[in-house]
Amino acid sequence: QVQLVESGGGLVQPGGSLRLSCAGSGRAPTYYTMAWFRQAPGKDREFVAGRTWGAIADYADSVKGRFTVSRDNAWKTAILQMNSLQIADTAVYYCAAKGVRTVSRDPNEYNFWGQGTQVTVSS
Repeated sequence: QVQLVESGGGLVQPGGSLRLSCAGSGRAPTYYTMAWFRQAPGKDREFVAGRTWGAIADYADSVKGRFTVSRDNAWKTAILQMNSLQIADTAVYYCAAKGVRTVSRDPNEYNFWGQGTQVTVSS
């Protein structure tokens, strides 16, 4: 069974950093594009950042300059490095993947999803 497994969430103070990791497990297909979305209570799921296997990246304006998304050499893992975290970044973060080599901000275009990991920014 194909799964995306996330790790790295937690509690951090404003201005701090966290590193989220997402790895494909099982008989994982080719993840040409992997992306991160987040969902805060009472809000819709929103795009955060994504990166293709060919290193094309896209970021939401709210995280540009603070977050960095990278892929490992095996291209079945995505890392989201989050710096200068703000209270507004508090949400459940989800990893998503698809077999098409374009970054999309529409969650409906992604075939595979992780279970989500909680990120809480609080003083």
